[in-house]
Amino acid sequence: MEHKLHRTRRRWLAAFVAAAAFVFFAAQAAHADALDAIAKRGTLRVAVPEDYPPFGSVGPDMKPQGYDIDMATLLAQSMKVKVELVPVNSANRIPYLQTDKVDLVISSLGKTPEREKVIDFSAAYAPYFQGVFGPADITVKTPADLAGKTVAATRGALEEIALTNMAPNATIRRFDDNNATIQAFLSGQVQLIAAGNVVAAAIIAKHPPRMPEMKLIIKDSPCYVGLGKNEPRLLAKVNATIEQAKKDGTLQGISKKWLGQPLPATL
Repeated sequence: MEHKLHRTRRRWLAAFVAAAAFVFFAAQAAHADALDAIAKRGTLRVAVPEDYPPFGSVGPDMKPQGYDIDMATLLAQSMKVKVELVPVNSANRIPYLQTDKVDLVISSLGKTPEREKVIDFSAAYAPYFQGVFGPADITVKTPADLAGKTVAATRGALEEIALTNMAPNATIRRFDDNNATIQAFLSGQVQLIAAGNVVAAAIIAKHPPRMPEMKLIIKDSPCYVGLGKNEPRLLAKVNATIEQAKKDGTLQGISKKWLGQPLPATL
């Protein structure tokens, strides 16, 4: 009787171990096959912005356009699938990824320690920074070069606060809003402007006589592709595509097209 009970226990134990192993390997397979799932579906679902130019907006033809749209299209092409663009905002872009509504988030997404706890990030694909911009005939390579130069900045903005500490010998002219800051630069009231690269891109898009060029980065916060946790094959594919796009000049072209500036050497 005792021998029979021992055999029964061994059978239950073996069955339990087998079931646990099945669940473990099934879960591993599900993770490992994320890239295959995209290929099988034939569509890459990407969360993109629709109201944040030049990264994403609705064009005159009512179709999405922008830096992030081109990046999403490039990734879909590299996977040999169609792209499905899913409009999102800052609040819902990560939840869409966590609830499997999208495969990737390409929405001017910055990397933070809090976000890294819940999603993974690719290599950087787009520059996003606060900097000093000015015409071609003014040379600025370091904060020390700003000594004696006039710089327009929006009062209380991140770049104004950082520049005050970074270049105490610069003459900073502070304005109450971005429009006034931009106008001061365009009208020649100041030599340079401190602003985000998105603001500089908006100025460049209007082809003004005083065309701003990037002179100095104040704070760098590039954009990354967001993807679900523990998807190593998908992450490797995204990173390989970004790396190739940097090497062959594709990403350089996208940056010049939408930001009016070449990629920073630090990207």
